[in-house]
Amino acid sequence: MIRFLPAVLVFVLWVFCVVDVIGTPERRVRHLPKVAWIILVLFFPLVGSLAWLVVGRSGRERPLTREQGAAPGFPEYERPGRAAAADPEKDAEFLRQVRERAEEQRRRYEAERRRREEAETDPEPEADAG
Repeated sequence: MIRFLPAVLVFVLWVFCVVDVIGTPERRVRHLPKVAWIILVLFFPLVGSLAWLVVGRSGRERPLTREQGAAPGFPEYERPGRAAAADPEKDAEFLRQVRERAEEQRRRYEAERRRREEAETDPEPEADAG
């Protein structure tokens, strides 16, 4: 079983590199055209895979910014230092308002739910046939 381990590892490396070369955008491929890297990795599994990992693959790419065409995000998350509280008193006031609003919504929901339950359980008043 152990004698097959090197062959299995080379095969797994080869499959990973083939998929990685195919999935890598052309602009991120270094030193050779993408087609050349695919041919190199396909025909020389061990050497081509190692060459791709060491030489052909570019480093981590920075995510696109809004100006470069990234999907719209939340600008408040893109600000540096956004996690730091600017004014703790304002933060506390904001949180108090959020809690009050949530409690008011909870009370209205419970009152509406009770009203519906009472309407379902109470029989309709019978009209006088008088």
